[in-house]
Amino acid sequence: MMPQNASEKPVPLLTLVITTDGDATVVRCTGKLVAGTTGILQTEVRGLLPGSKRIVLDLTDLGYMDSTGLGSIIGLYVSAKTAGGRLEVINLSQRVRHLFSVTNVVSLFEVCGEHNIRIP
Repeated sequence: MMPQNASEKPVPLLTLVITTDGDATVVRCTGKLVAGTTGILQTEVRGLLPGSKRIVLDLTDLGYMDSTGLGSIIGLYVSAKTAGGRLEVINLSQRVRHLFSVTNVVSLFEVCGEHNIRIP
């Protein structure tokens, strides 16, 4: 294992706040969704699936997401669909929305306003 370069900034932990809003379980994500933090999101959301058929990922305070983070959201889509549920992603920053667009993942989603998408 290579030592971490002292000049590299540590990746802030991803924090999640889970609330209920009507029929939806809302997972508000804060920090960075990157390699090393995706497991937090995967574990928490998959744990919600048996009891919640509609999960909303609120990315308002997500500062950054890389391709690993994008892959984790796609994995959650598969898990939600398999469990008979639905996954929605709301409040995408311009940068995150661009990542969805350039990877053509946005085509999997239903656009719900300027900053919201829903996986049908």
